[in-house]
Formats: sequence, structure tokens, C-alpha cells
Amino acid sequence: MTRIVLQGARYPGDIAFEHGVITQIGTVTPKSGDIKVRIDGDIVTPGLINTHHHLYQWMTRGHASGCDLFQWLTTLYPIWGRMNVEDVYAAALVGLSELAMTGCTTASDHHYIVPNNDDSVFDAIVEAAKAVGIRLFLSRGSMDLGESSGGLPPDNLVEDRDAILASTQRVIEEHHDGDMVHVVVAPCSPFSVSTELMVESAELARKYGLQMHTHLCETIDEQDHCLERFGKRPVMQLVDWGWAGDDVWLAHGIHLTNDEISLLGNAGTGIAHCPSSNARIAAGLCPVVDFRKNNVPVGLGVDGAASNEVGGLFGEMRQALYTARIREEQADALMPEDVLDMGTVGGARCLGMDNFGMIDVGSPADLVVWPGNDLGGISDPITGLILGPDRRAKHVFVAGEQRVQDGQLIGVDIHAAHRELAERAQLLWD
Repeated sequence: MTRIVLQGARYPGDIAFEHGVITQIGTVTPKSGDIKVRIDGDIVTPGLINTHHHLYQWMTRGHASGCDLFQWLTTLYPIWGRMNVEDVYAAALVGLSELAMTGCTTASDHHYIVPNNDDSVFDAIVEAAKAVGIRLFLSRGSMDLGESSGGLPPDNLVEDRDAILASTQRVIEEHHDGDMVHVVVAPCSPFSVSTELMVESAELARKYGLQMHTHLCETIDEQDHCLERFGKRPVMQLVDWGWAGDDVWLAHGIHLTNDEISLLGNAGTGIAHCPSSNARIAAGLCPVVDFRKNNVPVGLGVDGAASNEVGGLFGEMRQALYTARIREEQADALMPEDVLDMGTVGGARCLGMDNFGMIDVGSPADLVVWPGNDLGGISDPITGLILGPDRRAKHVFVAGEQRVQDGQLIGVDIHAAHRELAERAQLLWD
């Protein structure tokens, strides 16, 4: 593979990479045959890592806009149940494309809607990720506790537990390559799953050495559900299910005690922090500062585009900074470099990705070039990047391959993809 040299960056300087790996940083003298990319005045960061998303929700953006979580879910469950595999592919193609154009090189999709028990929806998501060219953590979500059994989702959206486990094993064996596609075992949430599913899913994940993911402690309603059903708060129920360890990361983690935060830190269990979605549904203010003090890995997530209609990861860094400062009433509770760390290294720790999320010799060449010419009056480039205007990526490289060039996605007609998605979304409501 030809060596690529990024030259003239304001931060961190020149970068050379080949065979998908960074080989030189600082001042790089190009060699004959190198591909030279001038990025004078621009800023280079590691690729952003999205630790929690629901790509299918691009089908239902902008609805239930004044609802809390349970109201929002019960409003949208029936609509999601009308989707087919082609709808899921169309939503995933748009969602992953938008992520790439906002600097995301790795995306975790927690997909738990399987209309008509057709698990080819997971194959469709993998195909969309291949089209866009970014790394995918495919969280094979599941729900087996319907309304008639005390769960929140309608009965027609839950699956049989044995079918879930068999499907999860199929998806693992067909798609997990440990590089561009990572399969994650991911029952949905305490109010939509049985104890048996949680325990057996953990056993399956550990048999294959895979990461595990679920929602936890997002709202007080969830906490009340766990106290009523199990007689325990969500974190302790998680421990009983065998879901505490460095192979687990959780979405949200808002309503926890100090002891519970310490427990997660000691176990190495991570948190996907989704600040915009949390604000959209009034879930609460995540204790990110306490997590970081207690060595809990914290990454950033968009969450579904039906509760964060922007659908991009870049703005979550600034939102995370503002949310932490509001919660702590402290102007330096989180600094720009802290939230960039959460969007890169923190996300990599959640996903169990050693050596990712950093710009070091030997690290994967997952890189983003951000336009920096409008930040000339700001002395610190990271402060300017995080606190300055929203921006899309200028160039994006994944494993050394260029996926975005001059702000344009390579290989996907994003305008056509948006048009098809809009047409499909309208049919859901007709």
C-alpha cells in the first residue's frame, strides 16, 4: 500500500501512514511515490468513536418530541414494528454516512427491533457499514419480555429467547472479524428482557470472547421498574446477571449512587454518555466527572436519531462539556481535551479496542482532518475545535483508506440515500 503523508496540519503536525498504521508524526519528508495531502492550518484528531446508536431510528426522527423515555418508546414501538429489512438498510446507510461525515470512524449500532423475526436486518446493517467503509460494532440487541409478561414493548416486537440466542450465534459466526466488524451481545434493557436472556447472553458472549452492551440507569422509571420487579436497583441486578466486567459497557448510566459508580470502576465497566439524547427526553445529567474520577471508561454516543435528530457525533463533545459544567456548577468540570479524549480513547476503552483512539506511531490510521482556517485567532487548536462552530470533517481515513474527501463521502451518494430514506419513512406514517 502506498504511503500517505498529511502535511502542514496546525495540530499535531505531519502524519504518515501505510498499511493502515501510523508510521511517523511531526515533520515528515515525503519520499518518491508517497501520496501527499496538503492540510495547511487544519487540525487532525483520531477518528471519533460512537459508542451507542440506533441507526434504524433515522426512520422516525422528529416524533414524540415532548415525551419522556417510556412515553417516547410506547409512541414509537408500533411504528418501528412496521419496518422491513430494506428500511433498516436505508436508515443504516444514511446514519453511518452522516457519522462518517462528522468524523466518526467506528460506530456501535444497538439494534433490537426484528420485525417479523427476520434477523437478516443484521446482515443489512453490516452491508451498509461496508458501503460507507467505517468500522462497525454490531450490537445484536434483543427483547423477550413483552407487555403481557410485564415488559414495556408490545408482544409483537419481542422474540423467543432460544431464537435470539441462535440468531446471535449465527450473526457472530458470519460477520465478526475483529477488525472492520465486531459483533456485540446486547439484550436491550431491564424493562424488556428476562433474567434468563441476560444470563444466557453473557454466557454466549464470553464463550466467544465478545463485548456485551445494554441500556442501564437511563431514567427513574427504569429504576422503579427494577425495584418493583427484582427488589434491587439496576446496577445490583446487573451484577446478579453476571454483567459487571471490562467486557461490558452500558448506555447512559445517569441515576447511580457513589457506591455503584465505584463498583463499575473497579469492574472496568464502561459508560456510553449520550448528552443530547438525555436532554431531549429529560432523562437527567450523567455524572461523567464522578465516573472519570473512579476510573470508569466513558465514551460518547449519539443514541438514536429519533432522540437526537442531528445524528452526528461531533457536537456531542461540546454538549458533554456543557452538561458536565451545568451538573457540577464548575467551570472547569470538563475541559475541551477531556471531551476529545472521551470521543476517542474513552470510546475505545468502552469497546475493548486496544491502541485505538490515539495518534501514535503503530496505532491504526483512523484519522480525521478538520477545517481549521476559521480558528486562526484561537491559540489552542483543541479548544477552538471543541468550542468553535459545528463542523463536518474535511477528510476521513479508516484503516488508512480515505472515506471522506474534501467533505464528500466516497462511494455513497448521500443525497440519493437521504431521498430514499425520506420516502420510506413517509410510508411508515401513511
